[in-house]
Amino acid sequence: MQRRDFCLSALATSLTAPAWAQGKTIRIIVPYAAGGPIDVTARALAERVRDSLGTVIIENRPGAGGNLGADLVAKAAPDGLTIGIAATATHAINPWLFAKMPYDASRDFAPITQMLRVPNVLVMNAETAQRLKINTLADLVAYAKANPAKLNFGSGGNGSAGHLAGEMFKRAAGIFAVHIPYNGGNPAQLALLSGQVDFNFDNLATAAANIKAGKLKALAVTTAQRSSALPDIPSMSETLKDFEIDTWWGLVAPAATPRDVVDRLNKAFVAALQSPETKTRFGQLLAEPVGNTPEQFGAFMKKELTRYEVVVKASGAKVD
Repeated sequence: MQRRDFCLSALATSLTAPAWAQGKTIRIIVPYAAGGPIDVTARALAERVRDSLGTVIIENRPGAGGNLGADLVAKAAPDGLTIGIAATATHAINPWLFAKMPYDASRDFAPITQMLRVPNVLVMNAETAQRLKINTLADLVAYAKANPAKLNFGSGGNGSAGHLAGEMFKRAAGIFAVHIPYNGGNPAQLALLSGQVDFNFDNLATAAANIKAGKLKALAVTTAQRSSALPDIPSMSETLKDFEIDTWWGLVAPAATPRDVVDRLNKAFVAALQSPETKTRFGQLLAEPVGNTPEQFGAFMKKELTRYEVVVKASGAKVD
């Protein structure tokens, strides 16, 4: 009887797990430290695909702005057992920011699917906003024009998403504000909360708690439309035409991964992204699941890579 149960269990596994993954562990390389939004969402998806793909583990490999982990994926065996996260930084910003890159963002990866997008939000220290009588994005622009170089903004470092969003804002609004780089997003947020800087561009998932607590004042979200999480907060494009920038990440495999393997991975992860449980979980993080085809994600990353070339070069940011 026990042998019969074992055989039935083995048969069930063979029917659900793809042939290339049977009895083997799939690892997702997250090129950032554990605990952040990218890590949390990757772990949530890994749980959702166990029935279709078998055991999936997360391996955090932070370093060099995400380049270290991304390079591990690029150089992994193209067997579908090592895949990884492609993010705004690793696949759109860093290729223009770093003087030397260990991988080619446009050629060394096979897109699987975009996982999600997270709106960025322009936030001010609430006390600063009250003191300067700034209640809207238009108020901020007007104050900056009337008081050149008196405002400053913080970011997680030169060339970070927050830095580049700030530079895009300055160009679009025709203003000047001093950029103050910090060593990571958390120090930048602490600087804003303590009043050391006047405003930041942060992702909504990170800033939401302090917005709700009244410590930060949200002036605008950076997506083309308003966020369902903050429907009363206007989009920046309502004041600055065509302004749009958000944070995104997705899944990629090494470039030579067979197409049938990529398709199986895509099917499993898109199904996971479309599940009600995932939408609820990601909604709590103020993130919007995407889930698209490899072609769509590839075209999107190519567009983002081209767009950030202009932004990074205009900012003058460089990492040697």
